[in-house]
Amino acid sequence: MIPVTKPFLPPQEEYNKHLQGIWKRQWLTNMGPLASDLEMRLKNYLSVDHLLFVTNGTVALQMAIRALDLKGEIITTPFSFVATTSSIVWEGCKPVFVDIDKDSLNIDPNKIESAITENTSAILATHVYGNPCDVAAIEKIAKKHHLKVIYDGAHAFGVQVNDKSIFDYGDISICSLHATKLYHSIEGGLVITKDTALLKKLAFMRNFGFDGPEAFAELGLNGKNSEFHAAMGLVNLNFIQEIHNNRKKIVDRYDEKLKDYKAIKQIWHKEGSQNYAYYPIVVESEELLHKCIDTLKLNEIFVRRYFYPSLSNILPYLESVEMPITEDISKRIMCLPLFHDLTLEEVDLICRLMLRVQNN
Repeated sequence: MIPVTKPFLPPQEEYNKHLQGIWKRQWLTNMGPLASDLEMRLKNYLSVDHLLFVTNGTVALQMAIRALDLKGEIITTPFSFVATTSSIVWEGCKPVFVDIDKDSLNIDPNKIESAITENTSAILATHVYGNPCDVAAIEKIAKKHHLKVIYDGAHAFGVQVNDKSIFDYGDISICSLHATKLYHSIEGGLVITKDTALLKKLAFMRNFGFDGPEAFAELGLNGKNSEFHAAMGLVNLNFIQEIHNNRKKIVDRYDEKLKDYKAIKQIWHKEGSQNYAYYPIVVESEELLHKCIDTLKLNEIFVRRYFYPSLSNILPYLESVEMPITEDISKRIMCLPLFHDLTLEEVDLICRLMLRVQNN
């Protein structure tokens, strides 16, 4: 059986070394030494000014919206994981969808301004599959209309634009460290900002708003993460280059074998580096997509229609709106298996089956 993804697990003995220290200290959570060490190491690895290790990417989004005191409408993309939109609603704001660019699959900056009203407070854009948004265009629009910018970089760990971390853009960026991501801490997330005042506010928020044992500085929540998760993050960081190199080999093999397949690939930001987080393709027709999925499933190979359906017309707590490009792409896109120990022989098998379906 070949799943669409599988979490990377380091040698167990290396993880166990950290467990011994946890047992000795009996400090399990509340920003222990491992969590603090992970924050520092990730800050250095990603070359960002400030970074917080939190419970998960969804909590990171909610903290970002709350820290910026956003009200009213937030412009966002319907082509993302549901947490991007649900976090806006959860924080009492209204998502306003803007259709995507058919090539990058990111929010189309050319359509943002027409969606801005007097109630718009921010833009929340997703770097879809890790592909950087047009950050320059979005920044220009935000400055013109005095809007805040949050980037959902759940997929974008390690990505750079113009030799600068993708997380350096916007007022706040977030990242997911969930087990399915190329780099993970089992469960986890990151909140990144250049603003020291925002960082301080977010740090208070992460710990219930506490400012000392008997005082409160902010409305907070429990956004902390445990020493066990931090331990996994620390060990996995030692393997990040190996993970990156291996995923690149897999992606290159897919590119080679599927060059004649009736599908198009996402167009990557011309100044952006790749992290090989996913292998999405937009198939020529939904009919061919279904035939391909059915054949792969018969051979115990599983893909994911990620993201399908479009968030613009599926969420019961929002009114449906027409997003023609998103709806078209979401019906024809699928992510092929991609994980650290996927073999090139397995990639060849997947591609042979896909081409056989197409050519019959």
